Amino acid sequence: MPDQILTQEEIDALLSAMDKGDVDLEGEKKRQTEAVSYSLTTQNIILRDQFYALEEVNDKFVTLMNQMLSSMLQRSLEVQYVSAEMVKYQEFIREFSSPTSFQIFTMQPLIGSALLVIEPGLVFSLIDCMFGGRGKPTTTIRDFTLIEQRMLKKINHEIVAGIKQAWRPIHPIETVLTKTEMKPEFVHLLAPDELLIDIVFSLSGEEFSGDMHIAIPYLTLEPIKAKLSAKYLQKKNKEHTWGAQLQKLLKDTPVSIIAELGRTTKTVRRLLDLHVNDIIKLDKGPEDLITISVDHVPKFTGYPGVIKGNRAVEISRLLKKNGGNN
Repeated sequence: MPDQILTQEEIDALLSAMDKGDVDLEGEKKRQTEAVSYSLTTQNIILRDQFYALEEVNDKFVTLMNQMLSSMLQRSLEVQYVSAEMVKYQEFIREFSSPTSFQIFTMQPLIGSALLVIEPGLVFSLIDCMFGGRGKPTTTIRDFTLIEQRMLKKINHEIVAGIKQAWRPIHPIETVLTKTEMKPEFVHLLAPDELLIDIVFSLSGEEFSGDMHIAIPYLTLEPIKAKLSAKYLQKKNKEHTWGAQLQKLLKDTPVSIIAELGRTTKTVRRLLDLHVNDIIKLDKGPEDLITISVDHVPKFTGYPGVIKGNRAVEISRLLKKNGGNN
């Protein structure tokens, strides 16, 4: 204890330092960490795990579009998948200017509507190719004429039909075109803060290139989200693989079939008293149905008979699992 008591000289030195401000009476303040707000709705989410099946849909769609557009335009055209990310609707729609090809379509039986967007420069190039040109990019962006709108409608019909075919292996849908717009301010697909999945494809020819967007609301895919996950597809593929192998193996599996003509119950004493030429009565006659069992499991009923000198049974009914008849 005496060693812990300050001397008078130490006390005087401490008081002098306090007067000069050399001693911090409050102590070192702790640094306060600043919280930064993080909103999941404002982040671009890669959809590889949650919507893994979309990759299969996109690959199928790319193959279909390469064939369809090259055939329609009678020239070489390359379609490539670019990206897929989740964004707010207001952020998505503000990226486009007027005029732009906006085609609203449904994906029945899924709820809501989806959006097909083709950038204006690409629209003019595709229409030029349809009229025999090479799709040379235009330097001026103007409103689409009535003829151009009709030609664009044909392209949209083919693209939306390709979307339907691409979705068939995952979840069959019916695509129906409902509305066409040219100005983004007239497209009211979702509320500003609602989420959609923006899938981008690039289209390129010898002298032109541009992007095409397929925008699907998140709520549209919510009911089938489980079917689009990677785990579901792996399980589905595994079931199909084992199912085919098991069916093949079962076809070569031997089973025993027993046609039971009838039954009766006797005591041991009665059996011991049986002699040659004694007759044992069964519970069924020649006109009654008999039970046919597969590996001792009753499966059918039928009538006994003879075909070409061989004993045979004609199946008349299939037994249900609960023992009843169909």
